[in-house]
Amino acid sequence: MQDPNNLLRMEKAIIQRYGEEAVKNPKTSWSDEKEKEYLQQLKELSEKELKSSQGIETIEIDGVFIPKKLFTKENNKVCFACKSYSFNRNDDIYLSKYKTCFRCYIQYVEGREEKWLNKMISQENKSNQ
Repeated sequence: MQDPNNLLRMEKAIIQRYGEEAVKNPKTSWSDEKEKEYLQQLKELSEKELKSSQGIETIEIDGVFIPKKLFTKENNKVCFACKSYSFNRNDDIYLSKYKTCFRCYIQYVEGREEKWLNKMISQENKSNQ
C-alpha cells in the first residue's frame, strides 16, 4: 500500500515548481458569466464556420467533392489519357509537360515524346477553334 502522505508531498512539490494554479480545481475560477461568454464565443465560431462552408463551390471527381478554387487553368491535375485526378506530387512534372500522370507517361509517352507533344498541340488547336 502506498504512503497516504505521498499525495500531499507530490502536491506540495508541484506547487513549488509550477505555482498554486497547477493544483487548483478549474471549477473554482469558473462562473456563470464566464460560461455565458464561452457559449457566446462558441456560437459565433460555429456561425462563421457555417457561413464559410456554404460559400464553397465543389466539383465531384470520382465520387469525391473537391473545392473548385483548387482548380485553375494553369494547374490542371487531370490526366489527359486516363482522366483521373492526381493528388501525387510526382505526377506534377508529367502533368505540366505532357498532361499525363506518371503511369500514363510510362505507358503512352516514353520514347514517343515528340509525337505525343504534336498530338497535344493539335488537340489544343481543335479545341480552340
